Amino acid sequence: MSVTTKVLVPAKEMEAVQTTQYTATNATAIIDKATVTNTTAGNLTFSVNLVTSGGSPGASNLIVDDRAIASGETYTCPELVGQVLANGGFISTIASAAGLTLRVSGREIT
Repeated sequence: MSVTTKVLVPAKEMEAVQTTQYTATNATAIIDKATVTNTTAGNLTFSVNLVTSGGSPGASNLIVDDRAIASGETYTCPELVGQVLANGGFISTIASAAGLTLRVSGREIT
């Protein structure tokens, strides 16, 4: 068994449609840190789903629900820290509009 620290989602702007940001491929992933930063002049919201292999984003796997982020705020997503994604599981997000930057780091176990 090998454990590798890794940036699971390099800093990127979240989309305003449900989008897969990371998939655990041939590994189990553990989320250690996740941040969302609002780079706009107004308040925005976002949601995060942690979906099992073969599943789709929905109410049953919604971890962060419509979280408001003020202009210039960085939110550290404590709901995601320590969450585990089995092989094929994935992180999916949606933002209310452009202007939210997401970054996720963690460990992959192979």
